[in-house]
Amino acid sequence: MRILFLYATTALFVLGCLFALIAYNETHENMVSLAKTDVHVIPIEHATAVIGWGDTTIYTDPVGGASAFDGQQSPDIILLTDIHGDHLNADTLSSVSGEATLIAPQAVKDALPASLASRITVMRNGETHSVQGFTVLATPMYNVPESNDAFHTKGRGNGYIVEKNGFRVLIAGDTGNTQELRALKDIDIALIPMNLPYTMSVEEAANAVLAFKPKTVYPYHYRGPDGLADVARFKQLVNENDPTIEVVLADWYPAH
Repeated sequence: MRILFLYATTALFVLGCLFALIAYNETHENMVSLAKTDVHVIPIEHATAVIGWGDTTIYTDPVGGASAFDGQQSPDIILLTDIHGDHLNADTLSSVSGEATLIAPQAVKDALPASLASRITVMRNGETHSVQGFTVLATPMYNVPESNDAFHTKGRGNGYIVEKNGFRVLIAGDTGNTQELRALKDIDIALIPMNLPYTMSVEEAANAVLAFKPKTVYPYHYRGPDGLADVARFKQLVNENDPTIEVVLADWYPAH
């Protein structure tokens, strides 16, 4: 009797764990599904985007003047990645920032006038910050192979992972095919650059995406000295190897 009781108790425990796991997975999948319908990536141009996330509006690298944001919601959070002019314009930032929380690396703060610099929350690679119900992680963005005279040196700029309720959005910034990028996990939406000589080739970007497997990827920041990168080729390379990754070819260069 004692042995039968132990067997029965063990079986009930195992079944309880199984049902709990199933319930957790269903809840997590539902949260992610609900979150995705609540997140909208709106291309402005090149590296500049508006991300609508429920009642929150996030701007990335606002440049192009206030008129570039006509019709958009005012930002609650602004993420600044680097010091170059296609990512940082003090006049535009001043015009559109309103009461938004401004997040940037130290190099960006140092490049801004005092009126804006005083508002910056500085983040370094690897740091996290909680803001308005979101968790923001600053990720490394740099050229490979590394060199002191690279366009983007490690530690100067930030990419960002923005997370809420388990849903994770990556704004990769001006990065190469780095080990940190390839090692990312559980990314639901990724914005990935591809423009030589500044970031990655189409092939390198596809290789990186196939390594960390985001659920959805937007090629962005794909204008270089020779024109626009072949994002259709990027989509082909990704989906030939993994058709489960959704590649969204949005219009990042409406005036081109």
